[in-house]
Amino acid sequence: MAGNARLKILVVTARYTVTGVPLAQARFAAALAEAGHAVDYMVGLRATGRPMPVIPGVRSIELNSPKTRNMAAALWRYLRRERPDVVFAAEDHLTCVVLAAAVACRSRARISGSSRVPPFDTYSDKVASKRWLLKQAMRALAWRADALTCVSQDMVAQYQAMLPGMGHQCVYNIIDKAASLDRMAEPLDDPWFADGLPPPIVAAGSLAPYKGFADLIHAMALLQARAPQARLVILGEGPLRAELEALVARLGLTDRVRLPGRVANPLRYFSRARVFALSSHFEGMPNVLVEAMMCGCTPVAADCPTGPRELLQDGRFGYLVRKADPAHLADGLCAALARPVAPELLEEAIAPFAQDRVIARHFALLGLADAAIQSSSRQASITESE
Repeated sequence: MAGNARLKILVVTARYTVTGVPLAQARFAAALAEAGHAVDYMVGLRATGRPMPVIPGVRSIELNSPKTRNMAAALWRYLRRERPDVVFAAEDHLTCVVLAAAVACRSRARISGSSRVPPFDTYSDKVASKRWLLKQAMRALAWRADALTCVSQDMVAQYQAMLPGMGHQCVYNIIDKAASLDRMAEPLDDPWFADGLPPPIVAAGSLAPYKGFADLIHAMALLQARAPQARLVILGEGPLRAELEALVARLGLTDRVRLPGRVANPLRYFSRARVFALSSHFEGMPNVLVEAMMCGCTPVAADCPTGPRELLQDGRFGYLVRKADPAHLADGLCAALARPVAPELLEEAIAPFAQDRVIARHFALLGLADAAIQSSSRQASITESE
């Protein structure tokens, strides 16, 4: 194990896109490098048309591996050649591959595996199914993990119920407000966000069924009489675009709801909005909701498993509404427009996602508390010098 002042760390993800788990892993790699560690960011396969990320101080490695299980050989070679001190993997199928490679090459790296979706969406009790085989693999290999984590407390409880005795712990994703300020302040040339107009409600995510955007559009129809100036912008792309656009037209909302597609910098939209709507039917811990709160948006979130209730502290930091209930969602949006959450409460809500706190938590679970302390001291020195 290398000295505490500088660790060699591998952060690995199966697929690279600009959303979700891969984006969270890329941010984590950047934070670790900023804290003074030697960091590699490994991707099994990047999405078509998406270049590998350029992360300051981080070496990016692309394996061109279409299937996660096929990453095993490359990981075995990497562990033998590079001898990292720590490996951070995300998602259970990749964690299993990392653990198997570490066992095979007798790596001494400390390994942390992070679960990002509820176990009921990952494992199955149907004998011989893929998800059943994954469950057996995790049971067989979990002894090699130095830490198994989840991105919400609710998810920890679910994992403890399904896979008892594995010791899952909660560690949040990083949301770095200081690094986001420039992105929040970028100019936005969009007539709906022009000065003097009421800021639209914003939402963001893949246009997929589980995001519940049809519920949100129906809620906007119900909101017409109560908040006639309310408008909605849904950022993102996905398979339901045509269906959602048809719904907007059928409900007569073309002047009140827009779907502009995927945007490179959603933070500049969030920072110019007052309300953010999360209509999902399930989540892990929705990073986009934390980012919106960081930008000053009052959150209105469906009380889905898992994350929103925990993040909003049972409604203290925002408005919780019933999942898949457009009428209740409309009530929440109306309340948020009338009674926004105070900025100091939003700051309190996102404090657990701060970079130094998240890194310290990870390192403590791995028995590397001294490294976390020195990383925090280094970061403080950087901040003071700026």
